[in-house]
Amino acid sequence: MTVILNADSPDFFFRSTAMDEDRVQTLVEDAIGAMDDGELYLEFSQSESLAFDDGRLKNASFNTEQGFGLRGVINEATGYAHSSDLSEDAIRRAGETVQAVRAGRTGTVAENPRGTNRALYAADNPLTDIPFEQKVRLLEEIDTYARNQDSRVRQVSASLFGEWQVVEIIRAGGQRVRDIRPLVRLNVSVILGEGERQESGFHGSGGRFGYHEFFAPDNWRNHVAEAIRQAEVNLQSIPAPAGEMEVALGPGWPGVLLHEAVGHGLEGDFNRKQTSAFSGLIGERVAAKGVTVIDDGTMEQRRGSLTVDDEGTPTSRNILIEDGILKGYMQDRLNARLMGVAPTGNGRRQNYAHAPMPRMTNTFMLAGDRQPEEIIAAMKDGVYAVNFGGGQVDITSGKFVFSCTEAYRVQNGKIGAPVKGATLIGNGPEAMKKVRMIGNDLKLDTGVGTCGKAGQSIPAGVGQPTLLMDGLTVGGTG
Repeated sequence: MTVILNADSPDFFFRSTAMDEDRVQTLVEDAIGAMDDGELYLEFSQSESLAFDDGRLKNASFNTEQGFGLRGVINEATGYAHSSDLSEDAIRRAGETVQAVRAGRTGTVAENPRGTNRALYAADNPLTDIPFEQKVRLLEEIDTYARNQDSRVRQVSASLFGEWQVVEIIRAGGQRVRDIRPLVRLNVSVILGEGERQESGFHGSGGRFGYHEFFAPDNWRNHVAEAIRQAEVNLQSIPAPAGEMEVALGPGWPGVLLHEAVGHGLEGDFNRKQTSAFSGLIGERVAAKGVTVIDDGTMEQRRGSLTVDDEGTPTSRNILIEDGILKGYMQDRLNARLMGVAPTGNGRRQNYAHAPMPRMTNTFMLAGDRQPEEIIAAMKDGVYAVNFGGGQVDITSGKFVFSCTEAYRVQNGKIGAPVKGATLIGNGPEAMKKVRMIGNDLKLDTGVGTCGKAGQSIPAGVGQPTLLMDGLTVGGTG
């Protein structure tokens, strides 16, 4: 396939292949027209990454991918076939494979997704906006600037990532939905050293826009300053305490704990199969009063946003928990139909080689009415966690473990020394019931989140205000 950088044409996927639109539509009708649901998902994507490390460009890659995925659904049985060969013959063979799920059954065709004219991000290709040489020069400038800010800087790493994806979803009955999705990210990390001790700091940002925002000096210098600040804090850290205590969570990125410990448990497939700790609890209290959790895929240019999901359903602002009461789950089309509810625009997939499933977009807790300073002042003895690294959660039990990359000891309402090696251990549903105070400082993450589920990785957003929770277990080294 010849590379096409202009996706404005409605026949983007047919102009440079031997495929004919009408014949492809006929193949879709023949394959899935009598089933409950399904779609042909076409994808063309370009991506690049540049990594600058140890004062020189260490890696530069550019990748182009294309392909299709064909899905047919009867009841809860799914047939899925995919190929990197964008041809009518490949789609025909995929249709023969997908039809195996029919096994003599006849489906009732589900209503197609509603249409939308909105656009949450520009269609411009960020990979072509700025010449390669300028991108390398930016990373080199970041490296030089960081080393000049602090004599303790021992290593600097800076990287750029960009992606431009065109998808088209074709359904039986003739409905076609297309979306053009840009995605960029800038990462800066540093290592500071004092004597034999070395500590790292990191800052990144991104979203569905072009590279130009990163070239503003105030922007990338802020990345450097924040990475150095975190490394300096870690150089001053002492071993973390251990035991059950109060835990305050900072605004923004700490919402990743909410994403993992609560968000995944509110996805439709886990609840339809009764494997989530939140199964069967619609209308019941699952969190403290004041806790309202939203999943919103309609936020302009946010990393987790989509104009339409990967089934063609427009994304929406979904209230999951309202004032502590469970209101609903995030749904794709299959699980929504089987549960007798409407899809919520949360059907997502990593790429054409994967079938869609219910996934989060931008998931966050709404602000309360407390000043952040008031929350810290209310703590007697605990930990204030500002940044997190990796974490794990068991969907069925709700149990989670998260490591803190920036945290502080708090005693008698005063923030003390930074602590190193702190982990937060708890149960998602129980932790939400232990929320005692909610700040008025809702903040979203800077656009660096990646969510994994069933082997698929997708971009996602998180956020929250400052929170105070009672009785979490802190695992430490002190």
